[in-house]
Amino acid sequence: MTPWPNIRARLVGLMLAGVALSLCAGAPAEAFTGRLAIDVAGQKRTAIFVEPERLKRSPRTVVIVLHGASNGSGRRIQSNLGLDEFLRANGAVAVYPDALEGGWNVTGGTGPDDAAFLRALAGKLVADGVADKRKIYLMGVSTGGMLALRVGCQAPDYLAGVGALIAGLPTALAASCKPSPLAFLLMNGTANPLAPFQGGRANLAGFKEEIASAEATLAPFAAANECSDQRVAREFPDRDPTDGSRVVMERLVGCKHLVELVRVEGGGHTLPGRPARSDRGQSVGALNRDVNVSGLIASFLRQSQSQR
Repeated sequence: MTPWPNIRARLVGLMLAGVALSLCAGAPAEAFTGRLAIDVAGQKRTAIFVEPERLKRSPRTVVIVLHGASNGSGRRIQSNLGLDEFLRANGAVAVYPDALEGGWNVTGGTGPDDAAFLRALAGKLVADGVADKRKIYLMGVSTGGMLALRVGCQAPDYLAGVGALIAGLPTALAASCKPSPLAFLLMNGTANPLAPFQGGRANLAGFKEEIASAEATLAPFAAANECSDQRVAREFPDRDPTDGSRVVMERLVGCKHLVELVRVEGGGHTLPGRPARSDRGQSVGALNRDVNVSGLIASFLRQSQSQR
């Protein structure tokens, strides 16, 4: 158990606006990995924190990644996504929060106030010199992606961008979704059996409600960015013809900030280029091996910041 030196040492035991923060960690030479504990509304919340290097202290890009219900923890999605290496190359910080009891409060009804947790987490990272307040991104996978969409719909003033992977906007939230202009990334498989690309009832652990189609999920974020009706499509090479899927990226034109839809044609409830995990024994569909999802996320981050 070793506290961070200098400014990060102040994270241990601090009290600010009802939020208490503590840290324990180990630090390999090339990166600093720690576990963050934060008290929000009387509940202890935790996250994994990965800093690419310990020497440079200037605020930098932070990517908060929300796991899905079947992954159950920040540690598991950190391992499954493989994003750290890509972020390290860009000098960015990764944060992997844990849901309470493995599941997020996706629609904001009875349960933990996960939106307040994420806001408090981002606020502390800024206050303690870790995060550049203009470069905080929220990404989520599966039900974590649905929570990221809900937070994005609430016009958060602390986020530069939102990404949702193998997820769709819960229909119950669609009418009230009024995002601010921010960078936006949506990725899903057209044959996703658990979070349907064309919309319909989701069949995920912890979430069995209706979700909007990919196009309807994209629409409020495109409107907020005043995008035109035009799109530029890029079809990635079919490097593995045996995987039964292709990847097409559509970039919307004329937007205030970068807005992209990654359509995995024939893809399932899987992350391209990463090991497939079943959702409590259910079939998750085809796994695309043509691209690496973490590389796509890193590219989205770089390009969205170049537009700011």
